[in-house]
Amino acid sequence: MKRAIKNHLKDFLAILALLVLSLVVAAYILQKERLRLPFIQPSTFTMYADFQSAKAVTAGQGQSVRVSGVQIGLISGVSEHDGIARVSMAIDPRYRNLIHTNWTALLRPRTGLDDMFIELQPGPGRAPVARPGFTIPLGQTAPTVDVDQILSELDSNTRNYLELLVNGGGDGLKHNGGSELAQVFERFEPTHQDLARLNGAVAQRGADLQQLVHSLARLNIALAQKQRQLVSLVDASDRVFRAFAVQNANISRAVALLPATLRQTSQTLADVQTFAQQLGPAATSLLPAARALPAANVALRKLAVPSTPILRTQIRPFVIAARPVVRNLRPAAVNLAAATPNLAKTFTVIEHLFNMLGYNPASPQHGYLWWLAWVDHDARSVFSNQDANGDFRNLFLQASCATLAQIADSITGSEALLNLTPILTDAGLCPKQAAADAAAYRAYEQGKLSPRRAVDGQVSAGAKLPFLPKLPAN
Repeated sequence: MKRAIKNHLKDFLAILALLVLSLVVAAYILQKERLRLPFIQPSTFTMYADFQSAKAVTAGQGQSVRVSGVQIGLISGVSEHDGIARVSMAIDPRYRNLIHTNWTALLRPRTGLDDMFIELQPGPGRAPVARPGFTIPLGQTAPTVDVDQILSELDSNTRNYLELLVNGGGDGLKHNGGSELAQVFERFEPTHQDLARLNGAVAQRGADLQQLVHSLARLNIALAQKQRQLVSLVDASDRVFRAFAVQNANISRAVALLPATLRQTSQTLADVQTFAQQLGPAATSLLPAARALPAANVALRKLAVPSTPILRTQIRPFVIAARPVVRNLRPAAVNLAAATPNLAKTFTVIEHLFNMLGYNPASPQHGYLWWLAWVDHDARSVFSNQDANGDFRNLFLQASCATLAQIADSITGSEALLNLTPILTDAGLCPKQAAADAAAYRAYEQGKLSPRRAVDGQVSAGAKLPFLPKLPAN
């Protein structure tokens, strides 16, 4: 077989090309014949339209269903239903949500050979989408109208006059009348445009008039249903107007006072403007507090719920019982209020005294309370006679080395009376004073120093030495 194909390759290619060409032509013809392949192309859905006459409507002849000149389906059948022609329309599935229940269907010929098609047009207002199997009723359809149907509506005299008019027109247009008539029609073009605008306005006026009549009909129906309420309204209006008539003088006086009221209102609003200018920032500042109010209310509710029984059963009976006592305390409270200024001054002085007594200065100084404790200790020791000393008074004094040195320097005869030199020259008790006094004593023995004394480790001139001449040196 391969050898035969190789020997007759040209013939084989020609046969193959003819086969492919035949398949293409067959596919084209089948497509034009609107053949749908099952399981490949989606199936159409059927809708119906009722017409008074379906003359020249034949299924399978490619008669189309159009919307605004666009084909959306084909006429798939015609049947008789109660004396009415029902036309079946096979609509493409992609136009499933296009047609609505208020649409109209017009049966029209494409040419003079009565190749019919159905033109679908949207209706007024809004309506739900028509589902598959929906039938456009007879009131929303219009069949094709032939010339003989128009002539059959005319009487015999009108038909005769029309025949004379057509014949006369033919005679008049026999010799160059057509071109002259075309020129006349061309000159009438602006008039036709104006007439078109006029007809559009008249058509719009007719639509508006139709809407007005419809609205008036609905209004009249509603008024008829509400007759009792209208009677009540008229009676109430009559009473209101009668009351206005009785109060005519008061209304006139109110109208006369209205200008002054308006002026006062304008002045008040001008004064309120300053308050409004302050109120705006204040309200803005209060926004955080307002936002915190819900949380505060929740916390207050948590406090108020357990506190309510206490207020009801404990605090309220106590307040009721305390009212007589409070009434009796009123004169004393008045006198106390008169004495309060003097008491305030007294307590201020006492407060200053206690502040002074309670003041604790920085080390090494001590406050009055510290010394008061030592005075109390010394007083007990001095006035106590219940020990082995009998009538002798015991006294315990405490002071710092600097204080003792100051006493020895400032009080005349303190050395002979208090004998402070052994304390000040003891390195174990007062190391700074002992070192200073020892240095001063050595300088004194060497004749390098006039009488001086040492205070806090430094020698101050012009004072007596706080040591005996024969004090040994450290």
